[in-house]
Amino acid sequence: MSAVDTQSNGNGNFRTTEQVDAVVIRFCGDSGDGMQLVGTQFTNVSAVFGNDVSTLPDFPAEIRAPAGTLNGVSGFQLCFSSTDIFTPGDEVDTLVAMNPAALKTNLADLKRGGTLIVNKDAFDKSGLSKAGYATNPLDEDNDSLAGYRVHKIDMTRLTRDSVADLGLSLKEADRCKNFFALGLVYWLYDRDATATQDWIKSKFAKRPELVQANLAALKAGADLGYSTQAFTVHYKVPPAKLPPGKYRKMTGNEAVAMGLVAAAHVSGKELFYAGYPITPASDILHELSKLKNFGVRTAQVEDEIAAITATVGASFGGAFAVTASSGPGIALKSEGIGLAVITELPLVIVNVQRGGPSTGLPTKTEQADLMMSFFGRNGECPMPIIAAATPGDAFDVAREAMRLAVEFMTPVFLLSDGYIANGAEPWRIPDLKDIKPIDFKHIKEANGKDGQYMPYLRNDRLVRPWALPGTPGLEHRVGGLEKSDGTGNVSYDPDNHQHMIETRAKKIAGIANHIPDQPLEGPDSGDLLVISWGGTYGSVRTAVQRAQKDGHKVTLAHIRYLNPFPKNLEEVIKRFDKVLVPELNTGQLRFLLRAMFLCDAKGLNKMKGKPFLVSEVYDAIIENLKK
Repeated sequence: MSAVDTQSNGNGNFRTTEQVDAVVIRFCGDSGDGMQLVGTQFTNVSAVFGNDVSTLPDFPAEIRAPAGTLNGVSGFQLCFSSTDIFTPGDEVDTLVAMNPAALKTNLADLKRGGTLIVNKDAFDKSGLSKAGYATNPLDEDNDSLAGYRVHKIDMTRLTRDSVADLGLSLKEADRCKNFFALGLVYWLYDRDATATQDWIKSKFAKRPELVQANLAALKAGADLGYSTQAFTVHYKVPPAKLPPGKYRKMTGNEAVAMGLVAAAHVSGKELFYAGYPITPASDILHELSKLKNFGVRTAQVEDEIAAITATVGASFGGAFAVTASSGPGIALKSEGIGLAVITELPLVIVNVQRGGPSTGLPTKTEQADLMMSFFGRNGECPMPIIAAATPGDAFDVAREAMRLAVEFMTPVFLLSDGYIANGAEPWRIPDLKDIKPIDFKHIKEANGKDGQYMPYLRNDRLVRPWALPGTPGLEHRVGGLEKSDGTGNVSYDPDNHQHMIETRAKKIAGIANHIPDQPLEGPDSGDLLVISWGGTYGSVRTAVQRAQKDGHKVTLAHIRYLNPFPKNLEEVIKRFDKVLVPELNTGQLRFLLRAMFLCDAKGLNKMKGKPFLVSEVYDAIIENLKK
């Protein structure tokens, strides 16, 4: 951090403008306070400015918890930077707390000496009681906030004053206080509010009084920052040096939807999606339903079983077919997924993982469905598994999942998680010409002797043909009973059953010959190999890079292809003295690596509904090196 400018605010007081490389901000308040909205707006403004951005929305599990309670707190954290970043940050630089409950549940993450902005008006007897405070932490004789730069702002009163002439009800006026807070933080970090002003005009176009009110509250917050003597420093974060191109902010769920549509569009296929609403996967359906002009058909069906069976039917009919859910819904889909495996039909099942078991932590992130993806079906039922690493990476992974499904005639699991799904980052929009179509063809003529169609006559990859229903001469039956290899007729022959089980497994294992070798970030050999997968990538990569800068022989292997593993993974593991596997579960990938490769992998495991902090992974790296 370095001071670059000193200027007067016109009141005879001078303040310093400091330039910093990165800032972490968290907005938090009641679930009705609009924290997700202002967090998203700050993200958009920072992205337009040219910063690299990473976000972490945090939703309450209850649809509408009692106002002012700890369980109803909603938060939005973002890190914006002048350099390349991979996480939304460990410690918070500026915390905006709209009520006592928000302060109590989030203060521990604010770094010592950090900026704390609170809505003083919410710290009344009722608010303090709901949050479990015996005394008011804002009182002068209370030293619980002594380690922070505290700004106690009468946000509710000042917001009401700013919209007093617009004829709003008290409730409508109070709803504007999130924009007051946003305007203040915009001033604190030298952000241009134009994009947010345009958004307000568009969002509330049918209510001119709300346009005026929210714009007035936004301006009042910025004016307070400029005029008050309380803020002696404000900050600038220069643009990041990103590769040239056109960028947009992208969440993981948006990226999955767009990746699937891109795969179908360039391949000349319709995309069919069937789904049942479930947190945190529902936005995939929402996004796809907007893209009907690209040949997308969506169906919100009555339950998870209907979703998977409709998807199987669409695949049989020749569409690129997709369904998505979270862990509880995937459990309900298991029989239908087995039907797709035994009929060997191509489709993608997206699992946006959340905390479990059962309903668990529906709005929090976890990586606990890996074993379910491997083994969570009856019988010997192998499937390819691929996992996204970041929100932007989900676009490429979605296309790759569809490629594997179609080229190998199999259902494929695409694993995401709540952190990836709801998080956002700048995403460079690709040129459509650079997106390769998927290699497929529908068989047109009978492939057996004497004009007979053999639906399970396989090619050199053990892949069966894909015939469109209604094609003359290619009539065949599908269903859940075991098939006779070649003819597809129902078969109870024990030798055929073993043959079919082994054949389906060999087909999936053979995919390893058609995916990239496992890449490494660091030396090809050394003291420690850190293996990660899924949404832990950002924290683990940053921690590994920090350890490398400190002179340690540490390498990262982030696995995208989880079944089958890349064919060189075992050889890579053997080149390192030790292996560490950080996971947001009890050690599921570690279990598989130890079972398959007999490596003495150690685990770093966290099940708190939150992603890893970089410091947690770094400390584990150093600890394992010392051992």
